[in-house]
Amino acid sequence: MRYPKFLKENGTIGFVAPSFGCNIEPYRTAFEHAKEIWSGMGYGLQLGPNCYEGRGIGISNTPELCAQELMEFYQSRENDCLISCGGGELMCEILGHLDFETLKQAEPKWYMGYSDNTNFTFLLTTICDTASIYGPCAAAFGMEPWHESIDDAMGILTGKNLQVHGYDQWEKESLKDTEHPLEPYHVTEPRVLRRFPDQDVEFSGRLLGGCVDCLVTLLGTEFDRVQEFVEKYKDDGIVWFLESCELNVMALRRAFWQMEHAGWFRYTKGFLIGRPLVHGQEMMGLDQYQAVMGILEHYQVPVIMDVDLGHLPPMMPLITGSYGTVSVKGNDIRIHMELK
Repeated sequence: MRYPKFLKENGTIGFVAPSFGCNIEPYRTAFEHAKEIWSGMGYGLQLGPNCYEGRGIGISNTPELCAQELMEFYQSRENDCLISCGGGELMCEILGHLDFETLKQAEPKWYMGYSDNTNFTFLLTTICDTASIYGPCAAAFGMEPWHESIDDAMGILTGKNLQVHGYDQWEKESLKDTEHPLEPYHVTEPRVLRRFPDQDVEFSGRLLGGCVDCLVTLLGTEFDRVQEFVEKYKDDGIVWFLESCELNVMALRRAFWQMEHAGWFRYTKGFLIGRPLVHGQEMMGLDQYQAVMGILEHYQVPVIMDVDLGHLPPMMPLITGSYGTVSVKGNDIRIHMELK
């Protein structure tokens, strides 16, 4: 596994928009404020040409121009790491315009983003054997004040803290809107982990995952190198972290069935399942827990659900590709990441 250099003091943060850019509110103002915060911390900033674009379909610009920006900024020596401007809908369409062989040979660089950015964080790891950060996008850093999870993301980006833990409460309904673009997470709901089996546990393996909506789109394409990846790291085993956005509970069940039958879950040591955006949904007697456990229970490995991951913030930032040790005691979860 290739690990990038951490962001140093007074280093330069690069920003790209291979998914949505920060061209509309509240994201534009939040991004502007985030830039002020980073500048005040002493960091240099390098903005890609698509950061404020909104001419694309489901992404900031055309797939060709989004891919061109990402390739150029990833290889550039003028920035030390990359943070995606935002998530979106159709980042998958840029993949055919990326040169993964060139990215394999390039000096590794941290790339951070989540949701639609799974299309790059996941493939950097599974195709290029390069670690990435599944964490907040750029506009989130404009909130006032920062939530602890935002501090944790900077801690990973700078290498100051490679252990994360769950947060006491989560946000069911956001107060951030066009008139209040800098609102912090509106955390009102207590975190309650669902553990299968219901006991304290510790397990380790290579952290791999992202947004299920994106992962099942990649499955079976020429970009799907998961079987080769899990075979390479079978002695470590895999700890899957998975969360979902637009999938209802039936679609979630189908997605897990599809990943299982594609052989993705071989050598798994455990699963971390984030709160789905449809948290609490039930369809024809199927809820979010049975949607997952109906597929995963026969693996007889720990499955921890309603974890702080994904689209109902806050989210624990995770290094995809790192060797993670997960400790769950009662309602507490801690994840220690090793770069080995």
